[in-house]
Amino acid sequence: MAPDAARPRRILLKLSGEALMGPDSFGYHADTLAGFVAQIREVTALGVQVGIVVGGGNLFRGATGALSGMNRATADAMGMLATVMNALALKDALMQAGVDARVQTAVAIAHVGEAFERDAAVRELEAGRVVIFGGGTGNPFFTTDTAAALRAAEIGADLLLKATKVDGVYSADPKKDASATRYATLTFDEAIAKNLGVLDTAAFALCREQNLSLVVFNVFKPGALKRVVTGGDEGTRVTLN
Repeated sequence: MAPDAARPRRILLKLSGEALMGPDSFGYHADTLAGFVAQIREVTALGVQVGIVVGGGNLFRGATGALSGMNRATADAMGMLATVMNALALKDALMQAGVDARVQTAVAIAHVGEAFERDAAVRELEAGRVVIFGGGTGNPFFTTDTAAALRAAEIGADLLLKATKVDGVYSADPKKDASATRYATLTFDEAIAKNLGVLDTAAFALCREQNLSLVVFNVFKPGALKRVVTGGDEGTRVTLN
């Protein structure tokens, strides 16, 4: 099915490693992973091309390793390997659900995933396959938020989606402030002025520079991904104007 004119043709979904844990404290939660796969399948059925950047925090976080005394570059390299493991787990879950998927990695690992190459990734997307980007940016000191913004810009995504446990961007932490309100829309300038911490600084700057619209939403709500893609009132949309 071809995408409706109102829908994005191609999206980049940023999925954290922590999200894969569900209610657990480490690793993968099967039911949670299955729920994410079901939502991704719903969107691909609409004809929308889906790229995914996945984090590694359910297995290892480079920043945490550095805090314990490990060299930061070494710790980040370990974190990048964790994202590749998550990319493989997500690919396997998608394939078992009947969704064709490929893994591309920013760190070369023979027989595990293809090395990231923009043109090849676009060809896979245009063929209807989900492409999962592992390995972050391939460089230490950059978060997977930045990797998501970078890959979204490189593949020409129409929309960057940041999947979280909160249903958008709020004026304050809704867990601590009962009066906190959710923003339906924001401009990049408003988000900076209000110091809302939507993405890390490098990722946010890249989105703004490339005029790449961003939606922050709660991926744990069934059907939320489809509602975002089809223009429903879901999450917070951040745009240039």
